[in-house]
Amino acid sequence: MKSLKLQKSFPFDSKLKFPLLYTTLSESFRFLYTSLIKIVIEAGQFSFRQRFKELFAYRELLFTLAYRDIRVRYAQTAVGLAWAVVNPVLQILLLSFVFGTIAKVGTGDSDIPHIIYTTAGMCGWVYFANVLTGASTSIIGAQAMIKKIYFPRLILPLSKALTGFIDLAVMLVIIFLLILIYGLPLSPNLIYLPIFLSIAVLSGLAFGIWLSALSIRYRDFTQITPLLLRLGMYATPIAYPASAVPEKYQLVFYLNPMTGVIEGVRWCFVGGTAPSEYIYLSFFLIVGLFISGMFYFFKIERSIADIV
Repeated sequence: MKSLKLQKSFPFDSKLKFPLLYTTLSESFRFLYTSLIKIVIEAGQFSFRQRFKELFAYRELLFTLAYRDIRVRYAQTAVGLAWAVVNPVLQILLLSFVFGTIAKVGTGDSDIPHIIYTTAGMCGWVYFANVLTGASTSIIGAQAMIKKIYFPRLILPLSKALTGFIDLAVMLVIIFLLILIYGLPLSPNLIYLPIFLSIAVLSGLAFGIWLSALSIRYRDFTQITPLLLRLGMYATPIAYPASAVPEKYQLVFYLNPMTGVIEGVRWCFVGGTAPSEYIYLSFFLIVGLFISGMFYFFKIERSIADIV
């Protein structure tokens, strides 16, 4: 819209005998003109590189939100941070008892105690589940802050990913303690552990970004997420080997992206036969979900404040 320059003087002579009338009419015309002007402020189109630079610029906010989440999670509890240990330990004991003692499920070709086998599988799952739970409500829970100030909205689900490292660290300590208690040797496959843990982090980010974006428009996802995690715990080979699934269902089984992650992390700890080649299918799906989730999140980012 081309801007029109206002005349500084009224079309009548400024030396009229009625200066008050002149001033009143002049201001009235100015107000009428300016009221017709519509100012629209729109966010510009940013490339991925610019968006990541913006995220880096807001890194202190990211760390602050992650620290706040940790404090809020364990605030006013009797045992405080100890819940980060109690929760996974109870899950490990339950799964090991059900699958190892009652169902008599083996541990594949690795002759190790079932509790260590289950703990190795839980290492990747606990991080994934906690990130997913937090990310699904991250945008909705911060709607008051979103409406008041500007910051990259992606920081909200990313802060949940940082918080999840506490749970991941606890699981790593637990499994190394169990290996020490049972006197088992460390597997040489541990050199690959950083790779599989990085994929586990990427999987948590991929699903977390998708859920945080979808839950803005469709609040049903905040209710569906806990159900999906409960079902996913049994549909993922945490306490049983993937080889227990019949060969004709292996392709469908590995369409669950966490199947490849869990199998890879456990192979690093307990050794045995290398994971199936279908593991690459899981990794491909994780990368695809991460990239597509970023595109979708950036697409709706400008309208988040209007929706929530």
